[in-house]
Amino acid sequence: MMDTRDCACGQTTVRDDAARWFVRLQEPTIDAEQYRNFEAWLNEHPQHRDEFQLLQGLWTAADLLPAPRLKALCETPPARREPRPLLRYALAACVVTVALGLGLFSGLNHPAGYTAEFATALGERRHVALPDGSVIDLNSRSRLQVRFEKDRRLIELSEGEAMFSVEHDTSRPFVVEAGSGKITVTGTRFDVRRDVTQTRVAVEQGTVRVQGRHAPDNEFINLTAGLGTHVDTNGVVARAYAVNPAQLTAWRSGKLVFNNASLSEVVAEVSRYREKPLTVANPAVAGLRLTSVFKSDNTDALLKALPNILPVAVRTLADGSQEIISK
Repeated sequence: MMDTRDCACGQTTVRDDAARWFVRLQEPTIDAEQYRNFEAWLNEHPQHRDEFQLLQGLWTAADLLPAPRLKALCETPPARREPRPLLRYALAACVVTVALGLGLFSGLNHPAGYTAEFATALGERRHVALPDGSVIDLNSRSRLQVRFEKDRRLIELSEGEAMFSVEHDTSRPFVVEAGSGKITVTGTRFDVRRDVTQTRVAVEQGTVRVQGRHAPDNEFINLTAGLGTHVDTNGVVARAYAVNPAQLTAWRSGKLVFNNASLSEVVAEVSRYREKPLTVANPAVAGLRLTSVFKSDNTDALLKALPNILPVAVRTLADGSQEIISK
């Protein structure tokens, strides 16, 4: 049974584990395997996440205290009266004491660095919790690198698609670089998809700034909720246009949603979830339109249903890939 009591000498508690994980995540040398272990621990029980998030709040609050005062609070608790709940929690968790021992408070106004890499295989989706409280959902066949620095939180989306729920922090903007595009936010919720010919951005909540990766700082467009854009391979950002974020991010629940989509768009999306790419025979077929919903983990069902929806047939080629042709 899980022990939820305050930390005491010689006892192992959830709070102790949260403190150890918290300090470990501040270390710049943490690798992807260690972070996967952290995610597993975090998801074992709701209290794990609650304890860890409270420590994050304590860490932020600690930035407001002078280092000598902070050390004194950790080493000399009040002798004649019961410590206040917040202070008692901080002392019990031992976070500040351990951090001091590691030299993490050498600069209280300079958050520790953090690096990691995450990837998904064919058909896999992944939920990633970052040390700052931000969350990333990775789609199939996606890869990104995370690098937190003193003045910014940088994400490099090298392939695929990701949904970002960013914890607000005006002092450290959250920057996503994908292909020839760059997206900058302080706290919001948005989706980024990197394809061969473009990078697409769609905003569900908040505001993001989109620009060419190497564009001057004053050349950008702002997107608010319900708006999207794309950046071509030359770094040219299209004018903002209306999008349906729920439809574009339906992949998070294992769905493929097509609303009057061209067959060429359908083929490009379905190919992300198949071992071999799907193709269309000619422009006439590619221009056909489709409105329907399918499961991303069963694209064979889509191919079986397609001839009953559109005047097309599906044939298998010598290499095992499939092509959509006119019926």
